[in-house]
Amino acid sequence: MNGDTIDDVFLVVRSQNGDRSAFEQLVRRTSRLVYSRIYLDTGGGDAHRTEDLVQETFLTAWRSIGQVTEPSGFRTWLLSVARTVTLDAIRHESRKKRASSRKQVLADAAAQLPDAADTPPEALEREESRRRVREMLASLPQEYAMPLTLRYIGGADYDTISRQLGLSNGSLRGLLNALRGLDAVFDAYRVTPS
Repeated sequence: MNGDTIDDVFLVVRSQNGDRSAFEQLVRRTSRLVYSRIYLDTGGGDAHRTEDLVQETFLTAWRSIGQVTEPSGFRTWLLSVARTVTLDAIRHESRKKRASSRKQVLADAAAQLPDAADTPPEALEREESRRRVREMLASLPQEYAMPLTLRYIGGADYDTISRQLGLSNGSLRGLLNALRGLDAVFDAYRVTPS
């Protein structure tokens, strides 16, 4: 067990005893990891939606923290909560879309209009770049997609990614170096969670 896992265990036990400040520390330690997981699961098209799902994940986790039977497995449990919250949201949106009226369809279309500051070719180029990045991330094995998402989409540094994913700094650098040619692709699409 590394130092972060031991600290997580301590914070989980305190959280299970109702200590909100301990849970807040867990949130700070894992928010980028959860953001990246949800970002990948939703296709990364909407940063605000991802942030909403992250908040819902932590709210659900706080309500269910007593269900964690093995505190050292907190991060795995938390990612399963994030996956459940995301799937529930996708199901809900699917039902809502089927029942939506013409007015809702028009409102959704209006929300997709490009920013007035962009010229139409710039907006089209940016959206095309983002689509390519989302497709590329979705096609990669999980072991590559998570560190790339944390680094380039979440803006995390190497130490944070190493802690979040339980990788040594050398392993992480080797993994990211193997994908070095992707820097230019990601430069066109940087999203940082607030």
